[in-house]
Amino acid sequence: MHELGIAQEIVAIIAEHASGSRVTRVVLEIGRNALILPDSIRFCFELCSEGTAAQGASLEIVDVLARARCRDCGVEFVLDQPFGLCDCGSADLQWLSGDEIKVKEMEIV
Repeated sequence: MHELGIAQEIVAIIAEHASGSRVTRVVLEIGRNALILPDSIRFCFELCSEGTAAQGASLEIVDVLARARCRDCGVEFVLDQPFGLCDCGSADLQWLSGDEIKVKEMEIV
């Protein structure tokens, strides 16, 4: 379960930026092609945040669509899986979004 390691890193990032303040809310952006299960990351976040500044913080997950640009024809489009073809038939794609995991916001008191 790679979500556990990711949750540990998220909590470490939050603790570093909270500077000892209590965190009440965290917003994560997770790309669809990051292959992260939202329920698993919520569970792991809850476990990893125990005893930290983020304990009890609400966790919001924003789903980021996977977008790519065809290197052959230049068309940008949304992908619903971690691979695909452009309408022109090319598989030579440049990823624009969809594989990221980032702490977008956090609220502290």
